[in-house]
Amino acid sequence: MKLSQRFWNPFLIASLIIFMSCNENKKVEKQSNQLVLSTSKYQDQLYGFWLGECIANWTGLVTEMDKIGNIGTIKTGDFYTRNDWGQPDQPSIWAEGIPSDLSPTIDFVFADEGEIWGSDDDTDIEYLYQYLLDQHQTSFLSGEQIRAGWLNHIKSEEENYLWVSNQKAFDLMQEGVIPPQTSDPELNEHFEMIDAQLTTEIFGLFAPGRPDIARKMAELPIQTTARNEAAWISDFYVTMYSLASLEDTSMSRKDRVFWMAEEAKHVLPESSYPSQMYDFVKSKYESGIPWEQARDSVYFRYQVDQLDGYDITSRNLYCNGCFAAGINFASSLVSLFYGEGDIIETIKIGALAGWDSDNPTATWGGMLGFMIGKDGIEKAFGRTFSNQFNIHRTRINFPNGGIDTFENMAKTGVSITERVILNEMNGKVDTQENTWIIPLK
Repeated sequence: MKLSQRFWNPFLIASLIIFMSCNENKKVEKQSNQLVLSTSKYQDQLYGFWLGECIANWTGLVTEMDKIGNIGTIKTGDFYTRNDWGQPDQPSIWAEGIPSDLSPTIDFVFADEGEIWGSDDDTDIEYLYQYLLDQHQTSFLSGEQIRAGWLNHIKSEEENYLWVSNQKAFDLMQEGVIPPQTSDPELNEHFEMIDAQLTTEIFGLFAPGRPDIARKMAELPIQTTARNEAAWISDFYVTMYSLASLEDTSMSRKDRVFWMAEEAKHVLPESSYPSQMYDFVKSKYESGIPWEQARDSVYFRYQVDQLDGYDITSRNLYCNGCFAAGINFASSLVSLFYGEGDIIETIKIGALAGWDSDNPTATWGGMLGFMIGKDGIEKAFGRTFSNQFNIHRTRINFPNGGIDTFENMAKTGVSITERVILNEMNGKVDTQENTWIIPLK
């Protein structure tokens, strides 16, 4: 289809045997207490992040809010299953009976060479934060810088592609409120929604192998729109992204993803509902039941029975809290575990899983796209894609009329990452080998 218009164990990390490609001859170097990354390979991986996220984002948009369950005034019938892939798309909750205009069937949405990927809320604030980090030559954005960036690059009136907590935070910024007060529960009643997940994962890529640094960088951007469980869930994703840089050639991609998830789980307080959601979904995967049954179990446990302290249903929110961080976190874990590190299967399951399906799908598409890089994505799909990106589809006031390329976006990301490595990690640059040397302790 075409597109038409918070804790980890550094000593455990250090004890891993990490094999990294250090030169054009693919020389393998063993490191026990430091991470060595090829800068050219990292640039390719950042390209893969943007490409993978766009593929997953636009594919997930086909089914976004098609299926949210049968509680409250909005009922959407049975959830999708794997048999619905390739079948006609059903209308979303706000589409007034009209299926998606992106694809008549539930299928991948691609931008071919010569076409342009459009930005969406899964990519545009991340693009904005990368732009601001580069513009201000800093590793840590201030509340004032975030507010000024939002006000400069987001339309003040609809259609501005903001919803729930992002929209409320933006409204508060226009009134003079500065992050993190923009997510204060006394001011922003939507602080438990999914918004921070969409906007902050990229900080994990700016601190490769050091999720402690990544979470510090992401703390204020996360708290621009999220608090409590929604913030902890965002920390989980940032941690996953940071750990994606740790490559062990003795492990399959599936094993790497599961190890990353287990490490990231430590940021979730044990008694919290996100931690219990993680354990529940993983137990369903380990039981061997199909992903559809695991997804249905998530729906009944958390939206029907309201267990583990997840009480969104009792609040009688619009669409039963279909935008909430919690239910979408549980749904994202279904696609993560059952996708087993395969980018195609992960995106397909994520798109069919339900609720705000473009968001979890974009998260894992971006992470897996980073892990396999541009060439890995093209090999997986057996085709090439557009390298152009239009940030002005959803945002304003960027250079070049808003048209950018993944190559340029990746170069900017490399520049930011190198500054973080030198200034925040006490790392080094080997100019002869074109590598970064990052202490893991």
